[in-house]
Amino acid sequence: MTHAELWERHRAVMPDWLALYYDQPIEIVKGTGRRVTDGEGKEYLDFFAGILTNAIGYDIAEISDAVREQLATGIAHTSTVYLIRRQIELAEQIAELSGIPDAKVFFTNSGTEANEAALLFATQKRRSNQVLAMRNSYHGRGFGTVAITGNRGWSASSLSPVNVQYVQGAYRYRSPFKDLPDAEYIKVCVDDLRNVIETGTAGDVACLIVEPIQGVGGFSSPPDGLYAAFKEVLDEFGILFISDEVQTGWGRTGDHFWGIQAHGVVPDAMTFAKGLGNGFAIGGVVARPELMDSLSANSLSTFGGNPISTTAAKATLDYIADNDLQANAAKRGAQLMDGLRGISEEFPELGDVRGKGLMLAAELVDPANGKPDAPTTVKLQQEAKDRGLLIGKGGLYGNVLRMAPPMTLTEEEATEALEIMRDSFNTLR
Repeated sequence: MTHAELWERHRAVMPDWLALYYDQPIEIVKGTGRRVTDGEGKEYLDFFAGILTNAIGYDIAEISDAVREQLATGIAHTSTVYLIRRQIELAEQIAELSGIPDAKVFFTNSGTEANEAALLFATQKRRSNQVLAMRNSYHGRGFGTVAITGNRGWSASSLSPVNVQYVQGAYRYRSPFKDLPDAEYIKVCVDDLRNVIETGTAGDVACLIVEPIQGVGGFSSPPDGLYAAFKEVLDEFGILFISDEVQTGWGRTGDHFWGIQAHGVVPDAMTFAKGLGNGFAIGGVVARPELMDSLSANSLSTFGGNPISTTAAKATLDYIADNDLQANAAKRGAQLMDGLRGISEEFPELGDVRGKGLMLAAELVDPANGKPDAPTTVKLQQEAKDRGLLIGKGGLYGNVLRMAPPMTLTEEEATEALEIMRDSFNTLR
């Protein structure tokens, strides 16, 4: 069956709003290492990895073998009403890695669920439905997480279970304060935070939730230290601080295991998902015990923390540690950043290159006026695909190319990707 035929069937039964890449969408049917093959036999170097989910690549023996061993027991699911050994072992590992004192862990099936749970814990603990979020943010497609998404392109409803105020600072490239030095930029953003709390809320705010690097927002981030300065203000008001690590966790940013560590601060809670399972569905929250235990009613998760997903996640975390993939993310990220900056020197259409480790973004602009250029972004994404490189797209205006390859990326593959990117940009001339 061709891609065109499969797409016709897709459109007949799937929702119109379900986003697909490319004028002619593709099916991915096989993968090994950092490469995938589509349904018509074309091979690609994958630089988006299932939206940062296949964190260490495809067909990883250590993960496959661990999952097969669990399946051989005949137990794929038991639910959290029973003890699950692998869930407990994984929770112990994540709690220790979190840096949160005496941390506890709750597992879900996705980042959306994780952020919904974190909102529940925070609003219950503080007895308030007031929440602070960042402009240009994205936290999921649930009712509560859509409400705290500060990106109009992904806000499907104006209805909300929480009262949300948005804070300035995470998307510096188009901020009115972007030309300020780091210290002054941080100061004006902190002043804005305080002003929002004092004028736009009743004071008893439940939490602030942030992405250390905004994912859908185009891999944008503030100067290191902003969120430590924010937390000083939050602490004055007793407001909880939540870091959404769905895309930034597990060493992907290179210099740190968690994205928030770049700011020198320990949050009250962190949410996680995506790369932890290397393709298996898993998410969760790690938090201070008094926050995690704040629920007064019974609860559970039918599928969250199931034996298969937690087995895959434990094998993934062990693989990351055993192979020092955080260090590899730093090295390969620096190589890609240098290459992209070199391209930006030749092509004024590449207005901004940013990111950390293996989270890299290229923001496309009209060279004449600096305005966002979404059509050129779509063209370059297609050109890269035609040359055998899959990359993502995002940003508030749909004008940001996002690159997040598996953390096992090699030097040769990074070089190959940069050559494809340069060839793609050459089509603009």
